[in-house]
Amino acid sequence: MRILRTSLALALACSTLVCAGEKKAKNIVLFLGDAGGIPTLHAGSIQAYGKPNALFIQRMPNIGLSDTSAANNWVTDSAAGMTAIVTGQKTNNGVISETVPAPGQTSGAALKTILEYAEQHGLSTGVVSNSPMADATPAACYAHAPSRKMIGEIFAQVWKPRFGDGVDIVFGPGRKAITAATAALGQNIETELKNKGYFYGSALKDVPPGTKRAVVLTDDADFDVTSATNAAIEILSKNPKGFFLMVESDLHTDKIDRGLGRVPVVDKLVESTATKLQSNTLVLFTADHSFDLRTVGLAKGTPYFTPGADGKPVSNKGVVIQGKHSGEQVLVAATGPGASKVKGFLVNTDLFQIMLSAYGWKAD
Repeated sequence: MRILRTSLALALACSTLVCAGEKKAKNIVLFLGDAGGIPTLHAGSIQAYGKPNALFIQRMPNIGLSDTSAANNWVTDSAAGMTAIVTGQKTNNGVISETVPAPGQTSGAALKTILEYAEQHGLSTGVVSNSPMADATPAACYAHAPSRKMIGEIFAQVWKPRFGDGVDIVFGPGRKAITAATAALGQNIETELKNKGYFYGSALKDVPPGTKRAVVLTDDADFDVTSATNAAIEILSKNPKGFFLMVESDLHTDKIDRGLGRVPVVDKLVESTATKLQSNTLVLFTADHSFDLRTVGLAKGTPYFTPGADGKPVSNKGVVIQGKHSGEQVLVAATGPGASKVKGFLVNTDLFQIMLSAYGWKAD
């Protein structure tokens, strides 16, 4: 009985901390394919390489399947989906890193995110995306709001953090909307950021050498996530304590050429990042939710889409896209310290625990 109790205690300890002898992660890079479910990854592999399972993501050493549901719906949006991943708790659709509101209340309590844990421990932190930087996925990492539509209130939390000095790197689009939304609250985004020690600009090439904190906002619909990620890693790596970085690529296939075209791009970025940082970095890939791209009858050798008469891409016969999120499980793939916990059937909230464990930290 004593042996059984000891074994159980050890197992429980290892579920929240990195077990003795297992190397801790100095850094974590979380790659998030927005709407990048298994159907999209499968189609992206075939479209790019003419065969399935050609992606590095599909060949990573540790893989599992994750439920993506929100607290109030089997099909999640990006706000609730990302909140679960970075806080370890489910919330309602549309909510940014807050608990489900109590009856009669319009907002819940703030949930501490993995980025905020990193800030509290003195690590450097960053978010990179080709979606607007106050949008649900990046916002859930650094902000808290009862509605994802509160753009100004969300982005103002970059310079009004709850822990540490706040997110250090913010690279992506959304400049016009974010500027207008913060101005409507009586705040000048450039003044606020510079007062907090950030470089603020509209292009990656303008970030001065030696910069440690930078916000680059553009309105480029095809923002170069690869260059932004490499630049972010170069800056964040200067912190000897380590870093946390979230990288998002929008893989929605309602625009099928853009969605499938981005799959091999982000896949190569995951591979190059894992190769470069493999000795001390947990690299994770997952999706916040899946998308209803279905292959119901496509002959081998036939691409998923071809140019139509007007030059715009048209899905080929046998490819069905209804343009909605879907609720099936998504891939979780990992390599590096702490990756061994990625296996089997998971819940989206498990990813927070896996990242916390990889760092060797306890939850509050």
